[in-house]
Amino acid sequence: MERPGGADYAVNPMVTVRLFASLRELAGASRVDVEATDVAGVLRALSERLGPRFDGIMAAGTVVVNGDRAEPDTPVGPADEVALLPPVSGGA
Repeated sequence: MERPGGADYAVNPMVTVRLFASLRELAGASRVDVEATDVAGVLRALSERLGPRFDGIMAAGTVVVNGDRAEPDTPVGPADEVALLPPVSGGA
């Protein structure tokens, strides 16, 4: 799949994913690299790596790609900013 700027995501599927709060603690890092071509692939790869606790957090979490909420079929590639946000509670 080719995106604007000529980036061919099918050729180089390595994606850097930013992790926040409990996800960062679980992974032991604020950024991880995974091989994926869409959001579903990112979540699958991290589920395999981080286990059921990751799945539980992301069941209510949000995936953001380039500043926009993303769906499982949203394509991703090396030029994209992918962030996983766990659910946040709080109030005033």
